[in-house]
Amino acid sequence: MKANIHFISGLPRAGSTLLSAILRQNPRFHANMTGPVGSLTDAMLRSMSMSNETAIFITDAQRRAMLKNIFSTFYAEMPKGDVVFDTNRVWCSRLPLLTDLFPAAKVICCVRRVPWVLDSVERLIRKNNLQPSGIFNFEPGGTVFSRVEGLAGANGMVGFAWNALREAFLGEQTSCLLALTYETLTTNPEQAIAAVYEFIGEKPFKHDFNNIEFDAEEFDRRIGTPGLHRVGRSIHTNERRSLLPPELIRKYESDSFWLDPARNPYNVKVV
Repeated sequence: MKANIHFISGLPRAGSTLLSAILRQNPRFHANMTGPVGSLTDAMLRSMSMSNETAIFITDAQRRAMLKNIFSTFYAEMPKGDVVFDTNRVWCSRLPLLTDLFPAAKVICCVRRVPWVLDSVERLIRKNNLQPSGIFNFEPGGTVFSRVEGLAGANGMVGFAWNALREAFLGEQTSCLLALTYETLTTNPEQAIAAVYEFIGEKPFKHDFNNIEFDAEEFDRRIGTPGLHRVGRSIHTNERRSLLPPELIRKYESDSFWLDPARNPYNVKVV
């Protein structure tokens, strides 16, 4: 790749789109919502596995080269010396691969208290009550209890990301991780962005936190969830009552493990 590459991963509804919207103010930085590179990488890995009988002719060196070519082809237009941030929740579960392909890359893990992640999804569903969401396979039925159960399951939108994040915190590649909390990003964006710049070794840039906009309107419309990736012009926190029943809040309130030093044995930096 001509450009340098880092990754944004972590939990959904935890500020990854907001972070990208801020970072792209820097003309050298290229960041966006979740893109296709993660799924393309997984598809290539499957195609090069022994499920393909001709894969016996592919060496690991060739596998590595073809995987890197996915990134270099997708980001071919990015100038040399610029910085790409590729966003995908899958990256937390692919750290051995990422550090093999890109040893200098860092992974910014966006995190948020889990009950509020679940609340954020539920709020979107209720707001778009005339449009069943692709998050739930466009099924109009269900309750807040079944929706939360589906989200938090091992293969659910939140459960998979949580498991991947926990795996990353306990793996061998923790030195490339930075956990960026939604709470800090929305209440003290200057501190949050300064920490990101320091972590990736880039010179500071003056961002305008009152002039931020991002909206993937067509994408969100196609999955029946308008507003999923919309970012307002300025950063602000919304004090509100959770839509989740108290028993669901209690069930998931201890899942924000990054807040507990005892559950962060390898001292991943948390901002």
